[in-house]
Amino acid sequence: MAEAGAGFLEQLKSCIVWSWTYLWTVWFFLVLFLVYILRVPLRINDNLSTVSMFLNTLTPKFYVALTGTSSLISGLILIFEWWYFRKYGTSFIEQVSVSHLRPLLGGVDNNSSNNSNSSNGDSDSNRQSVSECKVWRNPLNLFRGAEYNRYTWVTGREPLTYYDMNLSAQDHQTFFTCDSDHLRPADAIMQKAWRERNPQARISAAHEALEINECATAYILLAEEEATTIAEAEKLFKQALKAGDGCYRRSQQLQHHGSQYEAQHRRDTNVLVYIKRRLAMCARRLGRTREAVKMMRDLMKEFPLLSMFNIHENLLEALLELQAYADVQAVLAKYDDISLPKSATICYTAALLKARAVSDKFSPEAASRRGLSTAEMNAVEAIHRAVEFNPHVPKYLLEMKSLILPPEHILKRGDSEAIAYAFFHLAHWKRVEGALNLLHCTWEGIPQHFVCPLELCYGESGKHPPLQFVASADTDLREPPILHFPHHPPSLLCQLLMDRKKA
Repeated sequence: MAEAGAGFLEQLKSCIVWSWTYLWTVWFFLVLFLVYILRVPLRINDNLSTVSMFLNTLTPKFYVALTGTSSLISGLILIFEWWYFRKYGTSFIEQVSVSHLRPLLGGVDNNSSNNSNSSNGDSDSNRQSVSECKVWRNPLNLFRGAEYNRYTWVTGREPLTYYDMNLSAQDHQTFFTCDSDHLRPADAIMQKAWRERNPQARISAAHEALEINECATAYILLAEEEATTIAEAEKLFKQALKAGDGCYRRSQQLQHHGSQYEAQHRRDTNVLVYIKRRLAMCARRLGRTREAVKMMRDLMKEFPLLSMFNIHENLLEALLELQAYADVQAVLAKYDDISLPKSATICYTAALLKARAVSDKFSPEAASRRGLSTAEMNAVEAIHRAVEFNPHVPKYLLEMKSLILPPEHILKRGDSEAIAYAFFHLAHWKRVEGALNLLHCTWEGIPQHFVCPLELCYGESGKHPPLQFVASADTDLREPPILHFPHHPPSLLCQLLMDRKKA
């Protein structure tokens, strides 16, 4: 009986929300009608006359004082925001809105979600673990002709495995082909070209398709595999953009005429997004970083739902190159969400921003005497969260393992993702003074057999083991002491901060 009543209330609530969303004009006129009916009991006319009389008595001095006061308050808010961001690496207003206002305005109610999903908890956790331990296309993958082939020319070895190239062939067939390709000769040739294993056969098929028609996917294949420099690849991608944009506009007008046209429009959308993203990466490779950032932002605004390409990771890397750390924090605030798939780029970039706030003044000797400050604790916790997500990254950032060319596909939380991240982000860590030192001090204290997935490290009790600086009898005090977590998983780092606040 109680469940039926709750279901009725939920249905009634949904109906009210739907009516307010789509019939807001009716509600608006209904409110105006009620105000008109109740104008006499509420003495609306008398109140309006009183308000107008009060406003007429105000002098210009009042408006000058009001303007000055509002400007002063705005300036104080701006100064406080700047100080808070400098100290903690995040916006106070944004943090409050995301943490407190978002659940009230449109977020998920924890109690209702727990009750409704209690029966499906195992399936949800399985889906999350599957999405994290999945093979993904590397968002920062290199160009085969202009970059990967250089390694082949110098060493005579293939930089990519057959398995990696086979996955790329499957991606190309998924993104760049559709069932109606056989109706167009050029697309039919390219449909066969993407299945070819021999690179020269693929390139020859692309040239054959271009002899028939201006084919965007043919230009893509030539830009990826035949172009020997980034400048040549960019030129071919611009030709692909011209052809692909025309196909996209034509299919956009016909997408509602049937499933065949809808599939063709979906293919043309994937082609256009891929071309624009690779053009932005060409601009980034050629040193036009600001232009690349603008192209990526425009692409994310134009196609906000296409998250499969992970364009935000390309944007994060370009913003770090510009040292636009405030913009990096804004991107992280949008994509560093527990409901979205994480990556090493997101976790370690968040750790880098937290470390940047304290790394230049961080001293292990001083921290061992006085304990960690709030900002240092936040930085250490962020590093631990990143290491828990992918424990392979620190060895490459600290140059304990040699870097190789990143693959075209990566395994989330695996060594291939660590290689891909460090290959492009090692320079950003080196640019922040003391960041690698803080990473080394923190990472050395993590028992490697305790490195576990992020979700498994938070128990139901919520208690956190203390963080300790330890040194043995033969420790060289001139060397920085290491952060150690004895006999406990290293992820739960807030206890020291909690103890310090209680003290």
